[in-house]
Amino acid sequence: MLLVNKLIPMSVVDGPGNRFAIFLQGCNFNCKYCHNPETIHRCIHCGDCVATCPADALNLVDGKVVWDPVKCVDCDKCIATCTHGASPKVRAMDAEDLMKEIESAMPFIEGISVSGGEATLQAKELIPLFQMAKEKGLTALIDSNGGLDFSKGDLNTLLEISDGVMLDVKAWEREDHLRITGRDNEAVKKNLAYLAEQNKIEELRFVLLDSLDNEHTLREAAKVLGESIHTTRAKLISYRHFGVRKEYVDELRAPSREEKDRLMALAKELGFHEVVDI
Repeated sequence: MLLVNKLIPMSVVDGPGNRFAIFLQGCNFNCKYCHNPETIHRCIHCGDCVATCPADALNLVDGKVVWDPVKCVDCDKCIATCTHGASPKVRAMDAEDLMKEIESAMPFIEGISVSGGEATLQAKELIPLFQMAKEKGLTALIDSNGGLDFSKGDLNTLLEISDGVMLDVKAWEREDHLRITGRDNEAVKKNLAYLAEQNKIEELRFVLLDSLDNEHTLREAAKVLGESIHTTRAKLISYRHFGVRKEYVDELRAPSREEKDRLMALAKELGFHEVVDI
């Protein structure tokens, strides 16, 4: 079963075209600028959120928090209450359940994108969903932080079925990556090279902070890509505070407009096929 945090039937920001976006629960990174930090951890069923729900959509049943989506008014009081960085509004769905949801949007979408959290943590469970999507003529993309090895096991099987990966390159230097995400980036660098070799990069995403050497990250990523840079889309995303945990809001800053323009020009100069300003 897949632990699903949210479904967006039609999204134009989660990959090319109009896509059905699936956000899974659980992440192996702890990014300071995460705009949906309630997807990082899984509910520990402490029950704190039950008493604060104004719609009586949460209940403790046999020691577990149970969410009623019919009663829920999406006020997110439960998320604000949670001190664990989780959400009780999570559904366990198998591939068949998800495919029924996807089919209802099929006249309007080009494919599906799985995100999170970190979608690759549930690679084994995603394999049948991707197989079904491909049988329906839909493209299937993986949105990933690159923290797990794409060359091995179930994740490699999922990669083979997929149409590609939207890979985050958060920082190039290990110390910077640790500071921003809580994890090192050895696996990310290996995955960047492997995915380029396999022609499986749909796009690279760079979140820009004024405290990072964004130019160095762009240049080093370009070196790893080699000739494949000419078929790779780069998204340069200015940090925004929306949804970010309050303890980090004042710590983080986006680069100036002038610096962003300079980085956009550099990315084009390096040879990226397409450079998108977000």
